[in-house]
Amino acid sequence: MNGFWLLLCVLFSSFATGVLILAIREERVRLRTVLNVAGAALNVLLVAAMLWGVYHERNYETRMPFLPDMDLVLRADGMTILFSSLSASLWLLTTIYAVGYLKGSRHLRRFFGYFSFCVTATMGISLAGNLITFFLFYEMLTLTTYPLLVHRGTEESMKAGRTYLAYTLGGSSLFLVGMVWLYTLVGPFEFTETGIVSDVIDGNETRLTVIFVLLMMGLGVKGAVFPLHGWLPKAMVAPAPVSALLHAVAVVKAGAFGMVRVVYDVYGIVICDELDLLKGFMVVACVTIVYGSCVALFQDDFKKRLAYSTISQVSYILLGITLFGPVGTIGGLVHLVHQGIMKITMFFCAGNVDKVLHLHKISELRGVGRRMPLTMGAFSVAALGMIGVPPMAGFISKWHLGLGAAVAGSPWVIGVLVASSLLNAAYFLPILRLAWFEEPDRAWRDSGRKGRLEATWWLILPPVATAVLTIWAGVFAGSDFSPLRWAVLIAGREY
Repeated sequence: MNGFWLLLCVLFSSFATGVLILAIREERVRLRTVLNVAGAALNVLLVAAMLWGVYHERNYETRMPFLPDMDLVLRADGMTILFSSLSASLWLLTTIYAVGYLKGSRHLRRFFGYFSFCVTATMGISLAGNLITFFLFYEMLTLTTYPLLVHRGTEESMKAGRTYLAYTLGGSSLFLVGMVWLYTLVGPFEFTETGIVSDVIDGNETRLTVIFVLLMMGLGVKGAVFPLHGWLPKAMVAPAPVSALLHAVAVVKAGAFGMVRVVYDVYGIVICDELDLLKGFMVVACVTIVYGSCVALFQDDFKKRLAYSTISQVSYILLGITLFGPVGTIGGLVHLVHQGIMKITMFFCAGNVDKVLHLHKISELRGVGRRMPLTMGAFSVAALGMIGVPPMAGFISKWHLGLGAAVAGSPWVIGVLVASSLLNAAYFLPILRLAWFEEPDRAWRDSGRKGRLEATWWLILPPVATAVLTIWAGVFAGSDFSPLRWAVLIAGREY
C-alpha cells in the first residue's frame, strides 16, 4: 500500500468505526460488538504493516495544507512505531474487555463511539510529524476522553470530569503559548532527529529555555508529573476500561510521548544539554517517582493505589530522557511500552474483581486469588514486573535506567530507583499476600461466573494476554521486534 494512504488508513480505521457505531441504534448490540472488534483488529493489522515497512527502511509520509506555510504532517518513524504498536495492540484488548465489562450498561453507542475517536486521536499523536499536528490531535484526545470519564453520569464522575478539563485545558494553554512563541523564532518546522532550534540558539538562550519549560509543563499535566497530577486520582471514578485507557494507552502516555518528542525531535538532545534544560526535569521526575509511591502506600481503594502507582511509574520515562546518554534513553523509551503493558493488566484485574465480586478496597481482597486465580495470577505477574523482579518487563526498564544513571555520572539516581522498587514492593506485595494467603471473610458471590471460568472470557482473555506480554517482553527482550530492540534503534539515531 502507498505510504500516503497507509497512514490515512491507520488514522481513519478507528474514526470510521466510531462514526458507524454512532450511526446504528442502541439496541443493535451484536452489530456494535462486531464493529468494535473488527475496527480494532483492522487497526492492529495496519500498524503491523507500517511496522514492517519502517523496519525495512521505507519512508511513509502524508502531507496536507493547513495554514499558510504550515502543513498537517503524518509520518512514520521509530518513535511512531513504538507508541502506535502499543496503542493498537492494547486497544484491541481493551475493546474486548470493555464489551464484556459494560454488557447491559446504558448509552453504549455513545461510549464506544467516543472510545473509537480516542483511538483516532492517539494514533494521530503517534503519527504527528510536527508540533501543530501533534497539538490538534492532543486536544482531540482531551475532548474525546471527557465523555468516557463522565460516562456514569453521577455527581462524582461529573466533578472528576470538570477537574480533568480544568487541568488538561490549562496545560494545553501553556503548550500553545510555547508552540506559538517557538514558531516566531524558527518559523514552520517539523520533527527531526537533531531538533530544529540549533540555528537560532545564539542570543535566544533565555527565550528557548522559557519555551522549553512551557512545552514540558503543558505536556506534564497529561503526563501526571508532580505537582500537575491532581486530576488523575479523581478520574478513577470512571469505568475500569476507561481507567485502563487513561493510564496505559491514551492520556498519561500521550503526555509522556509528547515530552519525548520535545526533547529529541524539537530541541534535540545536544541543544538540551548545551542549554542545561534537563537537570531540573530530572529532579522533578525523581520527586514524582518517590511521591507517587509514598502516597500509594496509604491508599485502600484498589484503583487509587494503582493511580498513584502510575504517577510514579510514568515519570520513569521522563527520568530516562533527562539522563544524557543512549542507555538512559533506552530505559525511558522501553518503559513507555513496558509500563503500559503492566499497568493495563492491573486495571483489567481490578475491574474484574469489581465486576464479579463487587470489591473496591484492598482490605476486602482476602482470599480472592482462590476465587479468581486467573485474574489474580495475571495481577501478580504485573505487580512483580512493576517491582522490577527479573525476568519481567519492568526489570529490563529499571536495569537500563540504572545503567544510564551510572554512565551519565548521576549515581544518586540509582538510589531513587532502588527506593522506588522497595516502595513498589511495599504497596504491591501486601495485595498478593491478602489475595493468595489469607482466608476470605465471607462466601463469594457468583455474578459473572460462566461454567468453570471465574468470569466471562471477554474479561479473562485481556489480562491473561497482557500478563503473558509482560513476561515475553522481559524474557525475549533481545528479539528483533521486542520493545527493547526498537528503543535501542531509536536511541542509536538520536545520539
